[in-house]
Amino acid sequence: MEWQTSADTAPSSFITEAQARSLLGKPPASGAWKESDPEGSRRFAGIGAFAFESGETLPFVRVAYETWGELSPEADNAVLVLHALTGDSHAVGASGPGHPTAGWWQGVIGPGKAIDTDRWFVVVPNMLGGCQGTTGPASIAPDGAEWGPRFPFTTIRDQVNAQAAFADAIGVERWAAVIGGSMGGMQALEWAVSFPDRVERLAVIAAPPFSTADQIALNSVQIEAVRTDPLFHGGHYYDEKDGEGPHRGLALARRMALLNYRSPSELNERFERAWQSGISPLGGGGRFAVESYLDFHGNKFTRRFDANSYLTLVEAMNSHDVGRGRGGLAAALSRVTARTLVVGIDSDRLFPVEGQELIASHLPETIDGRVPVVIRSDFGHDAFLIEDDAITGQLRRLFAA
Repeated sequence: MEWQTSADTAPSSFITEAQARSLLGKPPASGAWKESDPEGSRRFAGIGAFAFESGETLPFVRVAYETWGELSPEADNAVLVLHALTGDSHAVGASGPGHPTAGWWQGVIGPGKAIDTDRWFVVVPNMLGGCQGTTGPASIAPDGAEWGPRFPFTTIRDQVNAQAAFADAIGVERWAAVIGGSMGGMQALEWAVSFPDRVERLAVIAAPPFSTADQIALNSVQIEAVRTDPLFHGGHYYDEKDGEGPHRGLALARRMALLNYRSPSELNERFERAWQSGISPLGGGGRFAVESYLDFHGNKFTRRFDANSYLTLVEAMNSHDVGRGRGGLAAALSRVTARTLVVGIDSDRLFPVEGQELIASHLPETIDGRVPVVIRSDFGHDAFLIEDDAITGQLRRLFAA
């Protein structure tokens, strides 16, 4: 099934003076949220000691989360929304103290919107291993230092198991829906396979059934970009001064990732061969506009993310294989009992539509008859964050099913 859509307008191709000024000053050694920072809209729930698939354990794990709407007396209207690799719990709301960026799904969550907070109690946790309030490498260990590279290897299943314990802690036995895009879609799929009795509806958006060799290869280059930064120091950089952390490697990894988040046609049409300024990039020391775009977003990223957390989460993406240890993909997906929506994006070069087709074909049933909906968009993988109208239409269908 195809779904035709288009975004209103693309953002400006050029970096403005205001944007450039926002990056003045040296980046911190880590952009992780710290206990001394404002809490903002975050809430926190402890889930106690936690055992990872690797056999390693942490003595205590805390989950940072945000909610919108009210939980019904029967606790039957809770919707779990799971964020992508570099997202966090702040899906709705302005940027401000404690929240370096505005909500990432403002057009989808809210009163009267696709995920209607007048009807649903919406819960968005920061994932295990993240750096915005949930326990991760930048969190303080019992010895008073950050976990850093000592943080256990984390899988998608570990993250979902932590989310299940979190659901118990806040009193949600069964989710009316579990919805995720990209890495969040990996977790949503894992939820429906690991805990079929706890998921009534499922939306898997722009996510694969497993990470392919090509995707792991792309991730490996990003990992190496961070690790080879001379200021990474094997992951021990938290006490360094501003400007002396692994910001160059982290920014480079982010720039690499952005090339997979957008489509070639969008970048070509948006930037063409434009210069960022009147200074020629042809030997004159100037920059092409697309270079400045990547640099800006890479440098901005270092001010809100942690290098060790980035490595932890990218490696968790590499672990994703819903059929692992379950007799293969078909056997794993046969466990799913939720009413399911699978959404792909025709221009997605990170997680191509073939992956969503594979998921849908092995599910007992989707609301579209074992085929995915394919959104037509020029924005590539990031369309699930940009094409609000298209995503809204699909989620409304799921909630009506």
